[in-house]
Amino acid sequence: MSKGVITITDAEFEAEVLQAKQPVLVYFWASWCGPCQLMSPLMNSVATKYSDRLKVVKMEIDPNPLTVKQYQVEGVPALRLIQGQTLIESTEGVIGKDKLISLLDSHLN
Repeated sequence: MSKGVITITDAEFEAEVLQAKQPVLVYFWASWCGPCQLMSPLMNSVATKYSDRLKVVKMEIDPNPLTVKQYQVEGVPALRLIQGQTLIESTEGVIGKDKLISLLDSHLN
């Protein structure tokens, strides 16, 4: 089980996300995105807190257009909670820690 956020690319998406045994929180970000910088510590915190039942990956949008298009990411930061081939939850824009914890708890408990 992962204890931290894993950086992935389009080429790794299927193996790291779609074939994962547990739900995966995909964090879409961009280096030029100020709000994304605010979300990064929260992603690390969630990856540690939920390491026993959730995998957290991050994907930079600019070099990974295939997954960005497939999951209809229109703005960053964006989150997609995926289990197997199923999109469970989707958000775009900065969300606070309480809202993210509530969202994850509603799907993981």
